[in-house]
Amino acid sequence: MQKRHLGKSGLTVSALGLGCMGMSEFYGRTNDVESIKTIHYALDSGINFLDTADMYGMGKNEELVGKAIINRRKEVLLATKFGVIRGKDGSFLPNNGRPEYVRVACEASLRRLGMDYIDLYYLHGPDPSTPIEDTIGAMAELVRAGKVGFIGISNISPDGIRKANSVHPIAVLQSEYSLWDRTVEKEILPVCRELGIGFVCYSPLGRGSLTGQIKRVEDLSEDDARRSHPRFLLENYQKNLRLINRIEEIAKIKGCLPAQLAIAWLLAQGDDIVPIPGSKTIKHLEENMKALDVKLTIDELEQINKAAPRGFIVGAPYPERK
Repeated sequence: MQKRHLGKSGLTVSALGLGCMGMSEFYGRTNDVESIKTIHYALDSGINFLDTADMYGMGKNEELVGKAIINRRKEVLLATKFGVIRGKDGSFLPNNGRPEYVRVACEASLRRLGMDYIDLYYLHGPDPSTPIEDTIGAMAELVRAGKVGFIGISNISPDGIRKANSVHPIAVLQSEYSLWDRTVEKEILPVCRELGIGFVCYSPLGRGSLTGQIKRVEDLSEDDARRSHPRFLLENYQKNLRLINRIEEIAKIKGCLPAQLAIAWLLAQGDDIVPIPGSKTIKHLEENMKALDVKLTIDELEQINKAAPRGFIVGAPYPERK
């Protein structure tokens, strides 16, 4: 398995991580037994970077991941997140980054995971009512207490990145990045590189769209959260299919799957970038891992960039919170 360094933090991880969110919620049917087998297969294959969060499955995803790696803890660089709050009915409430909550959230995650430390602990999203310096200060206390190894942030503005890093070195920033959404290229990535912060891409396959398997919104199960995402709404998705079809055409000529082309393109954007595609089955994990063998020429990269220019996709990334 190829390895990558996340910024100047000293963190070294597999070039491809495993996003575990879909194993517990959001993307249709879940199967804990199958998910644990997938996690074990990932570890056996050299993937050591697992990503979860306390809000995935309302805590169930952390429990699942903890159960899967309980006897293989030393093989894993585990990342989890806090700060996105959900009600008992699953609804999304205002983010919480208050210092007193930071400690409570960390202890709760450790209990669910069945562990005594977290390798990489992210603030999942900023709390507008709490200065980010206060949140990061409380996270730094967790580092000094030995409960957290490294601090990460997610979905933060360039100014927020700078403020956070001024309090304690930020090891990693996690944000959406793919041929489906290239927003971070304008300001976020340059700031991370200036400060020596590693970059982790979630949704590197455009929430499954770049696999080429979703031709109609109706292809998604009734309980799939993507049905409410603006980019998947009928009129928008019909327009967005233009990009997906272009990527499929290039992948066919290259002799690989569209998902593999999309991941290979991300890996080619810099050695400081680590995608974490979600996989619920060994089959899909194997397919994604083969992207590491896809080498793109300069001409092919230019062709892909022209097919998927920044700002091409129609629709907001998330439904509006009520």
